[in-house]
Amino acid sequence: MRRQNMTVSRRGFLGAAAAAAAAAVVPVRLFGQDGKPNSSFGGVQIGVNTYSYHGKPSSAEQTLGYLLENGLSAVELQAGPINGYIKRPGIKADDPAASDKWLEAAEDKALLERCAALRKMYEDAGVKIHISKFGNIGEEKMTDGEIAFNFTVAKALGSAIITREIDKNIAKRLGPLADKHKVYIGFHNHTQINATTYDEPFMSHGEYLAINFDIGHYVASNDDSVLEFIEKFNKRIVSLHLKDRKTKANGGANLPFGEGDTPVAGALQLLLKNKYAIHADIEQEYKIPEGSDSVKEVGKCVAFCRKALA
Repeated sequence: MRRQNMTVSRRGFLGAAAAAAAAAVVPVRLFGQDGKPNSSFGGVQIGVNTYSYHGKPSSAEQTLGYLLENGLSAVELQAGPINGYIKRPGIKADDPAASDKWLEAAEDKALLERCAALRKMYEDAGVKIHISKFGNIGEEKMTDGEIAFNFTVAKALGSAIITREIDKNIAKRLGPLADKHKVYIGFHNHTQINATTYDEPFMSHGEYLAINFDIGHYVASNDDSVLEFIEKFNKRIVSLHLKDRKTKANGGANLPFGEGDTPVAGALQLLLKNKYAIHADIEQEYKIPEGSDSVKEVGKCVAFCRKALA
């Protein structure tokens, strides 16, 4: 499978003052000469799943502020900030005309302009929305029109990937649609997969069916090598979720990077060594220490990744 190559804020908060404030918080080395964040270390793109910002207000503008504070230039943006900014229509699934209404919404110029504005706001600040997280895409009650709407929004935001939880039946439904729109569906795992889960026929339903591989969850439920899994499926993995968990035998706890049993550094070094075209997104789930917060902890994770790739 060959991968495809992957707007000013409404309140104007991303001016020079905001950029300067962000730079004052984050080490200068995380910013390029243009003052924008750069979290590509050795050619490995580090980002974050914005789910990581637990306990923080989550508008698109606020989320961008956290990304700048952490010096991150790529993001897996959750549906909440997206839908709030673009004013996603509230079309009910049981509406007999729901599918047609979603198709109409996907062609609404005002909505598409809001998508373009969101993309521009992020890209002007130096952040690429490389993944849009629409966790319910393909669910049984979702009409074909709403699925098409999600693909349209993702492309308008510049995302080459949509992520959702793993489901074999949904893979069968989404495969042909992902191929049609040329947007990858990255299936995210918890502890339910093993080394053979993604073998045929799971991936046979479409060339754009892919893997959003959570290495921490894998370690917490399997005894085999995470690195071997990455090597086996490197052409199907579009992104990693980085977290450090103990093995099942050791209790499976989420811990700060470097304190668990998950080879976070090893996985990043494997991407670097083999030049795999795989994004690596932090997913902060461990208990936040007293006196800290999720933004500070993501910053620690970024520092760990940068050091691992130095």
